[in-house]
Amino acid sequence: MIDLERLAALLKQRNLVAQQITDIIGRPAQMGHIGEHIAADIFGIRLAKTVTHKGSDGVFESGPLAGKTVNIKWYGKMESLLDIREVAVPDFYLVMTGPESKSGTSKDESRLWCIESVFLFDAAELLPDLRVRGVKIGDATSITREVWRNAEISPSRNNRALILSDDQRSKLKLFEMKAIGF
Repeated sequence: MIDLERLAALLKQRNLVAQQITDIIGRPAQMGHIGEHIAADIFGIRLAKTVTHKGSDGVFESGPLAGKTVNIKWYGKMESLLDIREVAVPDFYLVMTGPESKSGTSKDESRLWCIESVFLFDAAELLPDLRVRGVKIGDATSITREVWRNAEISPSRNNRALILSDDQRSKLKLFEMKAIGF
């Protein structure tokens, strides 16, 4: 049996924190919205005015990707899955993930809101490769470990399309598991 009083008290704390986050980002304190704001700050992305903008969440404002559209994802675990909508495809997918998933079940496993790795996928390269391999594209599109590895921009620097500055790397460290107390 669960301790309802303790659970209610924890939910009250969570709701207070959620309201404070909403006050900062101007959107509901959901992982996707928060991830978009983190990515916008760190990677110089101008977010779309509405969250229902088809295909992308924003546009890179400077650097080698200036003017390119980007769909931002933040996943609590690295599970080699990517949500892709073929209706309106962005130029890039920027994916921030927590630690690699250790098991096939979520039982007794937290899905912490942290960033351990960042990946950049060029949609013009990714989608044709998926089609050739006969991969079903949509929610939870399965991407091979090799493709993920090649797309990694942090902490490894495998994808040279976006080289992170020391400042960007420092900002990402704010969201690592050890930085958030785990």
